Amino acid sequence: MSEHRRTSSEPAPTAVPPARSRHRRSRKALTAGVPLALIAACTLAYGTDLGLFGAAGQARASAATAARPAWATASADGFASVDALGQNGTYGGRDGRTVTVKTLADLEKYATAAEPYVIVVAATITMDPVGKEIKVRSDKTIVGSGTAGQIVGGGFFLGQGVHNVIIRNLTIRDAYQGVWNDKEHDYDGIQMDGAHHVWIDHNDIRHMADGLIDSRKDTTYLTVSWNKLSQENKAFGIGWTDNVTADITIHHNWIRETEQRNPSTDNVAHAHLYDNFLEDVAGTDIKSSYGDYARGRTNMVLENSYFQGMTNPVIRDATATLVQRGNVFSGTSGRNESGGTGAAWDPKTYYAYTLDKAADLPALLKSGAGPRSSIGTAPTAAARRTTATTKTTTGATTKGAAAQAAAATITVAKDGSGQYSTVQAAVNAVPANNPSRVVIAVKPGTYRELVKVPSNKPHVTIRGTGGSRKDTTIVYNNASGTPKPGGGTYGTGGSATVAVEADDFQARNLTISNDFDEGAHQDIAGQAVALRTAADKVFLDGVIVSGDQDTLLVDTASKDRLGRVYMADSYVVGNVDFIFGRATAVIDRSVITLKKRWNGTSAGYVTAPSTAAGRKGILITDSTVNGDVSDRSFYLGRPWHAGGDASLDPQATVRDTTLSAAIKAAPWTDMSGFSWKDDRFAEYRNKGAGAGAASTDRPQLTDAQAAGQEVADWLGDWTPSAS
Repeated sequence: MSEHRRTSSEPAPTAVPPARSRHRRSRKALTAGVPLALIAACTLAYGTDLGLFGAAGQARASAATAARPAWATASADGFASVDALGQNGTYGGRDGRTVTVKTLADLEKYATAAEPYVIVVAATITMDPVGKEIKVRSDKTIVGSGTAGQIVGGGFFLGQGVHNVIIRNLTIRDAYQGVWNDKEHDYDGIQMDGAHHVWIDHNDIRHMADGLIDSRKDTTYLTVSWNKLSQENKAFGIGWTDNVTADITIHHNWIRETEQRNPSTDNVAHAHLYDNFLEDVAGTDIKSSYGDYARGRTNMVLENSYFQGMTNPVIRDATATLVQRGNVFSGTSGRNESGGTGAAWDPKTYYAYTLDKAADLPALLKSGAGPRSSIGTAPTAAARRTTATTKTTTGATTKGAAAQAAAATITVAKDGSGQYSTVQAAVNAVPANNPSRVVIAVKPGTYRELVKVPSNKPHVTIRGTGGSRKDTTIVYNNASGTPKPGGGTYGTGGSATVAVEADDFQARNLTISNDFDEGAHQDIAGQAVALRTAADKVFLDGVIVSGDQDTLLVDTASKDRLGRVYMADSYVVGNVDFIFGRATAVIDRSVITLKKRWNGTSAGYVTAPSTAAGRKGILITDSTVNGDVSDRSFYLGRPWHAGGDASLDPQATVRDTTLSAAIKAAPWTDMSGFSWKDDRFAEYRNKGAGAGAASTDRPQLTDAQAAGQEVADWLGDWTPSAS
């Protein structure tokens, strides 16, 4: 920003189970077309009332088709994405009609139909009788409309041979019958017996009568991701078979206050567990018996997960094989095991995936797991898993998702193994006015350079190819006051490490940083931008943007031009006005990390919008704001009237977000003679130690106002999708 400022349960067994007969079911060879979440997958609060319900309460939804939301074409990641058993990935009811249901009769009607459907659950539906499990048939997507989609007192059953089913964004709860270790009732949230190609994603499942999820009787090609599993004796059981055939992926789940089966994984040929957060909260009546358990002849890879307070966090039978790597154990006790004699296997042989750092999981999953409330365009983590290539079982590399097969790819590697050794050289190679997507695939390494994507090179994706967003870093150290070679200084906007002036830009799975040393250069203005965007339809997906002052500048090409930025599943690090500018920008399901100043003091401002009148400003939603700084030392924001322009109407809304104690009790403040109370600053349904009740110093949106400040209201006709 410009220089106007400068200042009784099932115990963990010890005996080896008796030997069982086992065989490997024959399967089709894994093919090249592994569908790894082709598009943004989560217009999850689609809740349009179709007006199709008669006096008797029976929908005539079959007579009409709802407008197709973006997530209707979503497909799974993990093992559910693999082409096998005659099913090429998991995409649910994508090929059928979209219907909205509000009654049990209609939900059961469409879920049990022979033809494919996308079924939007837009109400709380109570099962009758209690414990009822709807027998879902193949080719279905069952998805909740925001937080309105709730199933009470029962759940879903997927029987032998049922396949291509997606269950997403639902709350499934309260079949509990008053007995903690219930052996009389089998009232699960989701039970699968011999199903295949199933994706269970972004649900909140709790307080059932037996278990929350049961995957039984050779159910395979299953992915369970981004769910909240809680308040239950048994969380997630896998097995009930002598066969060692199932292939299962379990990632980014928050398993909290459950005693056992977290999960218990019995006789699974390939069990890939990563980036899960298992939490046993101290001082409650619930105490974990064990965490992740490899039973029978399971072959498990367990990586980058976080275990908090768990007893016996990782255990295995003597017959099982368990490989651990990158996990974090905090306050755990008892058994923590690995080893075995089974054949080693690499999940990346089957599908591509990206690991988050284990230490980041508590914040990431507390803000990101479970149903999403925002209407419109929020892509799930599945979208960010998409990569340009994946290996088949024979080791050949082939194009991954169909959307990417059409994109030209340029490779960058510092060691000379790519087409170019710098990112800017690859950008330079993109033809002017390119009509379609160009992916710049950057191999792991630190690229100390300045990168500019000019306005005549739209549709560019810069994507890190490492296993983590930290593996690929673009970094430089210019500041506003840094002298330019030809005279003068760079200024705030000119200091950016990466500058984006082209529409339809994407950055994925990498770090963009400005490491200007403010302490060593107190003689010059220290605003130092890591990333500047001055374009429309900018998608920042699974990235880290890191700096000190003025880290992320979300700008527009000109004051009268619209510039939309959507950041999801990402991190922003800084201390002073470090998310700022006049763009219409959404920070969704991300972690905003507060950082101390160069001299060790804690003081700062998260946002500084400079929104034009009549435009949307900065929206932070479903995220976490925290950092190693002093309590009550940071403001959420202040109004930046750039150049003293009184016609501007800065806007910042922070909603459905966890705020640490670092946030001041009066979280907004004035700037350069302009009062924040004359502009648009508000909160809604925030939580955490830094949240507070409504007051004149802390305005809160009403429910009606909040309904007009959702993700879709910011992004309009644009639906971000990973490319």
